Amino acid sequence: MCNYNTQSISFKYSYILFIGICYLYEHNATIIAEQEKQVVDMELKDFLECLNSGKLIKGESDTHLFMHNLSQEALKITAKINNRYHKPKKLRKLFSNLLGKPVDESITLFPPFYTDCGKNITIGKNVFINMGCKFQDQGGIFIKSGTLIGHNVVLATLNHSMSPKARSAMIPKPIHIGENVWIGSNATILPGVTIGNGAIVAAGAVVTKDVPENTIVGGVPAKMIRHLSEDEKENTV
Repeated sequence: MCNYNTQSISFKYSYILFIGICYLYEHNATIIAEQEKQVVDMELKDFLECLNSGKLIKGESDTHLFMHNLSQEALKITAKINNRYHKPKKLRKLFSNLLGKPVDESITLFPPFYTDCGKNITIGKNVFINMGCKFQDQGGIFIKSGTLIGHNVVLATLNHSMSPKARSAMIPKPIHIGENVWIGSNATILPGVTIGNGAIVAAGAVVTKDVPENTIVGGVPAKMIRHLSEDEKENTV
């Protein structure tokens, strides 16, 4: 009898524990589903319009939640891009899926490539993106034709609030890169920067201000080094 009662009590406790786990699982699943519903209720078009307006994005707002949901899609696609070899045509197809729009056949991308959004990148023709680049494009990244982007370049378009009490809030600002720009390895371009046509950003530079066309900048923070000479601008070699 003692063995039977002990086994019976043990079974009852196991059953209660099982019911409790099931309840917690269903409860958490309901919370997650409600959060996902909040995110899905916003359309991508509305999300991009909000970001491109430059308005502050409050933490835990619908826009913030949509941003996190969108990042999961970007992480899945970048994992496909980065974790095996793809022929150029297949790679451009994956890159197009990441951006949510077709990219020109003249674009060259060398993985690995990283982004936590992807849907606010606009790229012209004959653009080259070397290995290890990181594009934080929520605020908008616009790259015109003929631009070369070196290894490990970071393009960042989000700032956080200066207030410690609202630090999770974000302020989007776009990056505009002109035609035939050359950005050297390990350079960082910060939110709101415009780089003019034909400019050169030296390796390792941190660009905090606009770069005039046909100039060379370098350093931390980046400063003007010189203008391109007339011969340099006209030389085709």
